[in-house]
Amino acid sequence: MTKPRKYGDAGQAFPIYITVVGGLLFLAFAYFAVGQAAANRNDAQTAADAAALAAAQDRRDQLAGAWVQNLLDPTEWQDIFDGESDGLGLSCWRADQLAAQNDATVTSCAPDGTLGYTVVVETNDAVGNSIVPGTEDKKSQETATAVIEPRCAFELPTEEAGDDTLPPLICEGTEWELDPKGPEELLPKPEDLFDVHLAD
Repeated sequence: MTKPRKYGDAGQAFPIYITVVGGLLFLAFAYFAVGQAAANRNDAQTAADAAALAAAQDRRDQLAGAWVQNLLDPTEWQDIFDGESDGLGLSCWRADQLAAQNDATVTSCAPDGTLGYTVVVETNDAVGNSIVPGTEDKKSQETATAVIEPRCAFELPTEEAGDDTLPPLICEGTEWELDPKGPEELLPKPEDLFDVHLAD
């Protein structure tokens, strides 16, 4: 006579199996939600970096233009290299452009001293649906600061040198002999005069 099979152990193990699988699925969805949020924050940081750099580069270009306009007056050069010159406009419009290209919106943009810009952006897209409550409409905000650093040094000419003599401009080891009567194309470019980078 064969003995009847015992299903008691298998029946007890099945609920445990379901619980374990459910727990693993929950963890998987939780990690996915964390990944979604991290990706959204990365997008926001990328947009903020690009926006801050764009604003600072526009400011650099304005300063370089002011230097060209004051080429014949070396006494004005140091103020320009310090970020100060009449007629400079705000550069936040460039931050708006670059943020939009990165699917984000500038929520705050302001000069950081005379040689920099700080920008805050918010992603246009939310984190999205996940198992974490309240994330569906949550957007990421990040901040970035870009700074402008002058690359050049010079010494003002003495009175004996004459009014038409411009001092050599030394930019990162490169000496520019400036000819006030020469073509503008031979003058240093904005990137020769100033470096633009994200703040550490």
